[in-house]
Amino acid sequence: MHNIDMDSVEMTLDVMKYALNRITMISPELGKPKKEEELKALVGETVTPKGIGGEKAFQLFKDVLIKATVPIDHPRHLAFVPASPTRASIMFDLVTSASSIHGAYWMEGAGGIFCENEAMKWLVSLTGLPKGAFGVFTSGGTAANLSAMVTARENWRKDENNVGEKGLIITSIGAHSSVKSMAKVIDADVLLIETEDCMTKADLEAKIISLTPHERKRLFAVVATGGTTNAGIIDDLSGIADACEKENLWFHVDAAYGGGALAADSVRHLFNGIERADSITIDPHKWLFSPYDCGAIIYKNPELAKEAHAQEGSYLDIFKDEGAQGFNPSDYQIQLTRRVRGLPLWFSLAMHGTDKYKWAVEEGINLANLAGRLISETEHVELVRAPSLSCVVFRRKGWSPDDYRNWTYKNHRDGFALVTPTKWRSGDTYETVSRMCFINPDTTEADIIAILDSMK
Repeated sequence: MHNIDMDSVEMTLDVMKYALNRITMISPELGKPKKEEELKALVGETVTPKGIGGEKAFQLFKDVLIKATVPIDHPRHLAFVPASPTRASIMFDLVTSASSIHGAYWMEGAGGIFCENEAMKWLVSLTGLPKGAFGVFTSGGTAANLSAMVTARENWRKDENNVGEKGLIITSIGAHSSVKSMAKVIDADVLLIETEDCMTKADLEAKIISLTPHERKRLFAVVATGGTTNAGIIDDLSGIADACEKENLWFHVDAAYGGGALAADSVRHLFNGIERADSITIDPHKWLFSPYDCGAIIYKNPELAKEAHAQEGSYLDIFKDEGAQGFNPSDYQIQLTRRVRGLPLWFSLAMHGTDKYKWAVEEGINLANLAGRLISETEHVELVRAPSLSCVVFRRKGWSPDDYRNWTYKNHRDGFALVTPTKWRSGDTYETVSRMCFINPDTTEADIIAILDSMK
């Protein structure tokens, strides 16, 4: 199966033809999920002792399986946080895979890691962090947040009084679900500030004052959000930085979704204070137009991350030898084995330049503001709150949760759009509403109007 024969050559040509056809589609088919038993009935057994052959396997993928997926770059896919990787980054993802580069250590992957680091320098420059700050590409925001909190906790435990204590983290209910998930992994507790809106310095200070002496001893980090997933809300980063410095707490900013907006001059001021963070999460596969899976964790002091994450092993000693010295990404996050997932971002940046990235991010913001205006002018819908970054939360007047759900499924079944409901907290209750998140600059005003009309 490692031989180069006519079958492998023909399959390579088929794959390249498919890839070229797919990346030139502005509006691909909006696929629909099927139950596992339905897919099994359609494709049969695909993993067999003798194999079914590349031609048949690829045909099943193209004719059946891909149609049971939703393309993240469809211009009317406005649910969750969609994505819109550039054509350059998609093609270079093929190059990245074909090049078989192990991206853990400089000794093996120097050229690829160099490219990643060039892209990382640009990311770091967007944050305004001081000289010496740097980061590494991860699989996504969860891995980035986890890597940051492991670093924060290990730094906290340098004080021998904290060894053996279960750590405590403060964040808000608007924070991403990965914060709570990550805390479970490191066996830390999370205290939530009860606001889905902007978490302020006063909110944080009040929460800290309410802690028992032992809880205060266990508190080691605060996670602020630079653009909540639900509504694009940015916490009071400057105020939270003040409080963290006063209380000697690790200040982490989860900007996995919103961090792309650091490139947009129109909203950059909303992130003031992020430059004082100890660590920052940004996902280029969200709003910086990279293919999945490409997240990033950035540290004010990378040496603290290295102390927490560098792995030891006799077979790894060579990577620390003088002849192999260089930047080793595995030293700064939880993964040892890793692909050079920042390469597609680097290539796209190198090809297009950062000005085009600024333009594309601004387009997402413009689309959200346009949607806000259209909703305000349309009788049967209304805004729940003003658009923030590229998120718009709105309600269809008179609808129940079932109405939203049925509307979502109908549009999806029809291959028209994927816009899903969410919940918005008002006082002590949660209301089912709708939400759109704009990432793809190919989305048009006509797309937004058609989606709103489908709610009549």
